[in-house]
Amino acid sequence: MTDQPSSKPELDDAALAFAEQVFESARTGDAQRLSDLLGRGLPANIRNHNGDSLLMLASYHGHLDASRVLLENGADPQLRNDKGQSPLAGAAFKGNLEMARLLLDHGADVESASPDGKTALMMAAMFNRSEIVELLLARGADPSRADINGVTPLAIAHSMGAQDTPHLLTKALAASSW
Repeated sequence: MTDQPSSKPELDDAALAFAEQVFESARTGDAQRLSDLLGRGLPANIRNHNGDSLLMLASYHGHLDASRVLLENGADPQLRNDKGQSPLAGAAFKGNLEMARLLLDHGADVESASPDGKTALMMAAMFNRSEIVELLLARGADPSRADINGVTPLAIAHSMGAQDTPHLLTKALAASSW
């Protein structure tokens, strides 16, 4: 007998509709429904067609309770989507301080970078998210780390016209050189 390559099973319309409802629950922050589904065995790290996990969707849309439920049920805060984006970078981009704190408290790596080398600190710096820059620095983000093009958080903040974050980064760089 020859081994035939197995193909992925096709999902029927009902399964596809259910999957879409699950991802919509994350997008809209339905923590109770997510908790119920996770309690029934739904894997916490399932992903949609873009590679977005339930946590990526809940955190990006600012749903703290839903994100907390997912994290407490095993969602991986490091799981990236197909573009290499992490939930922490999304929280930094959106300027959601409490979400960034929640993700860090549940194991998100403050120094984790996308394929182009951009970190959450770079995202926060470029969009002038001062409170998030302060949080990330306090949690150990390296203000001198550069992306694959050699661009640092300070340089990217300046290039984007950020008003407040360059001062914070300059101060952090001076403190780290002692």
